[in-house]
Amino acid sequence: MTVVQFVLVGMAFFSIGLYGVLSRKNAVLILASVELMLAGVNINMVTFDTYLQDQLHAGQIFSLFIIALAAAEVGIGIAIILLIFRNLQTADVDSLDLMKD
Repeated sequence: MTVVQFVLVGMAFFSIGLYGVLSRKNAVLILASVELMLAGVNINMVTFDTYLQDQLHAGQIFSLFIIALAAAEVGIGIAIILLIFRNLQTADVDSLDLMKD
């Protein structure tokens, strides 16, 4: 497979995730869409690292940091969504006006 094919797959993942973030109203689906965006970024990082044949492997190192960030984001995000669901009995982001005056 060529580099262009991997970049297109990463770009497709990111685009589908971006569409999911902008169009969904359920907080869990928004969180899943953010994960899809991060997966697309990881694919592109590793692709460019392999294509450039860098001795430092910076793309792979950044990809590991992104995976760790995604794991922390899921843990904290699910905890926040569960607390909001317990209080409001909904996961709809349009009904979240807790921070408003």
